[in-house]
Amino acid sequence: MAIQLIRGFKDVLPPEAAVWQRIESTARRLFENFGFAEIRIPVMERTELFARSIGEATDIVEKEMYTFADRKGGRLTLRPEATASVVRAYIQHRLYATEPVRKFYTIGPMFRRERPQKGRYRQFYQINVEVFGIASALIDAQLILLLVTLLERLSVKDVHAHVNTLGCPACRPQFRKALAGYLSPRTAGLCSDCRRRSVKNPLRVLDCKVPACREAMTGAPALLDYLCADCRQHFEVFKSALAELGISYRIDPRLVRGLDYYTRTTFEIQTGALGAQSAVAGGGRYDGLVEALGGPAVPATGFAIGLDRLAELAAGVQGDIGAGPDVFIAVLGAEHRQLAFEWVCALGLAGVRAEMEYGTRSLKSQMKRADRLGAANVLMVGENELQKGAAVLRNMQTREQTEIPISELVARVKTCIGGNADRP
Repeated sequence: MAIQLIRGFKDVLPPEAAVWQRIESTARRLFENFGFAEIRIPVMERTELFARSIGEATDIVEKEMYTFADRKGGRLTLRPEATASVVRAYIQHRLYATEPVRKFYTIGPMFRRERPQKGRYRQFYQINVEVFGIASALIDAQLILLLVTLLERLSVKDVHAHVNTLGCPACRPQFRKALAGYLSPRTAGLCSDCRRRSVKNPLRVLDCKVPACREAMTGAPALLDYLCADCRQHFEVFKSALAELGISYRIDPRLVRGLDYYTRTTFEIQTGALGAQSAVAGGGRYDGLVEALGGPAVPATGFAIGLDRLAELAAGVQGDIGAGPDVFIAVLGAEHRQLAFEWVCALGLAGVRAEMEYGTRSLKSQMKRADRLGAANVLMVGENELQKGAAVLRNMQTREQTEIPISELVARVKTCIGGNADRP
């Protein structure tokens, strides 16, 4: 019996991988234009890092992490999210010592043992952005600008920003008390997860998608009514900045984050193109996390984009973007295959994607294969062409043919195909 893929994992095959590459390169250019630098973090950390940052009472820590013991008895975990690891690196390498304001992005896999469903995997990929050392709500608004701009550049439509505030340690306890009081007589009507959350982490009940729980929370108190003066001012600055940037948004009192470290600003970017799974990105402020993990009291904010879902959206609007070769070299006569091979290598080094037939197929079969590969051009060469000192380049769309001097083949092919060869 053949070995199969593990349930909840996926292979990213061509041409889907090309969609991912386009998303990643678009994100990199955008983030770096705004002063972000890439940071690469390990996929495995000590379990304590996530337990302390995410929260012992969260579903992630209690039920979803891939955790195991190493040979010395320590507990290790495949990262379920990236922020805690970036914060750990920020502290461990004392990146705050020379310049406390740091702006990072990272791209890579995360791991959670959730129920697999469409667009949701046990190994999933995220694009993360983190900012350290800026307390102003203006940077929170800029993060939403980055998200909206990225989706626009990927031609994703029907995008909406949902925002809320979670208060701070000074004002949130009063809200938690009011929410717990509201939930107390209603726990019997909640799902089993929310009955447990109502005691350990009542804010998470607001985020439950079970219809009965959502109905039970219809009249729940709103955190906006319990904000302290500082949090209220922070939220007003945030909303004003969004308006100045021309970004429309919806205040969503139910919007909370599933991790304990969030404070004040929280947001999600949603789209109607994904059905029930509408959120494609989310984030917010986590001002106390650096200090909680042993670093200085440095404010921080950031977001995460679900790359799997974003790839689904981008593929839907862009179609199959897996590019075929710029030129396919069709050889007439097996004795000329070595020469064609040399040209393929030389063209590749010059930034022109070239393919050839390595077997002994007829010219007709080679032309059919060039069609299947989506080749933009075919370079035909045989005994007659070699005697004339010129190969024939055919544009597969216009059917126009051009003679290419063999003595300067690479340079002339690159000139003729023009914009098709834009790889360095």
